Amino acid sequence: MRAFIIVIDGFGIGAMPDCKKYNDFGANTLKNIRATYDLNVPTLADLGLYNIEGTYNDDRMPIGAYARLKELSKGKDTTVGHWEMAGQITKEFLPTFPNGFPKELISKFEAEIGTKVLCNKPYSGTDVIRDYGEEHLRTGYPIVYTSADSVFQIAVHMDKYSIEELYHMCEVARKLCVGKYGVGRIIARPFAGEYPFVRTAERKDYSLDPPGKTVLDDVKDAGMQSVAVGKIEYIFNGKGITRSIHTTSNLNGLNVTLDVAKENFDGLVFVNLVDTDMKFGHRRDVYGYAEALEEIDGKIAELIKLLKHDDVLYITGDHGCDPTHKQHTDHTREYTPLLVYGCDIVPTDLGTLDGFDTIADTVREQLGLSSGGKSVWERITR
Repeated sequence: MRAFIIVIDGFGIGAMPDCKKYNDFGANTLKNIRATYDLNVPTLADLGLYNIEGTYNDDRMPIGAYARLKELSKGKDTTVGHWEMAGQITKEFLPTFPNGFPKELISKFEAEIGTKVLCNKPYSGTDVIRDYGEEHLRTGYPIVYTSADSVFQIAVHMDKYSIEELYHMCEVARKLCVGKYGVGRIIARPFAGEYPFVRTAERKDYSLDPPGKTVLDDVKDAGMQSVAVGKIEYIFNGKGITRSIHTTSNLNGLNVTLDVAKENFDGLVFVNLVDTDMKFGHRRDVYGYAEALEEIDGKIAELIKLLKHDDVLYITGDHGCDPTHKQHTDHTREYTPLLVYGCDIVPTDLGTLDGFDTIADTVREQLGLSSGGKSVWERITR
């Protein structure tokens, strides 16, 4: 018996009631993509995507259970979204630095790594290497920047520093970023080539530990496999994971997931597909995002054919990242979809559910680890 959780990073389906606090009024990742692009995702539609409250109101009869999930955590980023779907709600905002990091922190970081840094402002990841990349190559100073999320990001050119040196800088930053500076993630952002520079695939995240036990811990403690695909290991700082498979793209992650599905084991496969967010959502690339969704849709159709009779597939998002949103280039505070499919899953309209942690409780009940909580298992099974 296995649970497959597929997270389409940045896949929102409509602004939440508190969206104005986040400058996200009018955000709707799915709707606004469809208004611009003739989106063709037949598998997701069959599973119930367009039957979810607040979406397309499709008349088709879905083959899965479906819901709209309301985030309860404070924030709208990858860390709190994934922690919540794994069972841990973040009740206080992780610290953000809209004016850059305080001099006290930067001075300590510079002293530890033995060099000054550039930028120290909120910035888009592609824009920051465009604007500071050449100065970085001249001076050797690493580029430090943040965003609207709780992140401390370090970008260096691979001709200037080795990947090991970059990772060491991130480890220094993780050691320093605690307490009031305890950002959710330190992110290594290597780049290469000549102007205009390109980011490389050796990104690495250094996260805080989740604030408590998650469904991954429960699966591992029960002696089952807890398989992390993509950046899941980084998000949970390795906690509760028995095997991690890093990936270079959505397509690579999906193909890895297909290979894992062919194996025989009991437990959880937790997959993050980051391209929709990193490559297309933040860059406000509507067409790229839409094409990525179509690629995901085709691979999910292949995955469904590999599911065993007691496997269950859960498809969701961790936040929104509306590629049409003009107020900023960050994540958007949105509801996310939940699509559930398996041989014994009854097509069910679950309406709007409070909390991404509904997923954790349902997976626990499916795998026989616990019952109750917010689980919808009894509502969606024969």
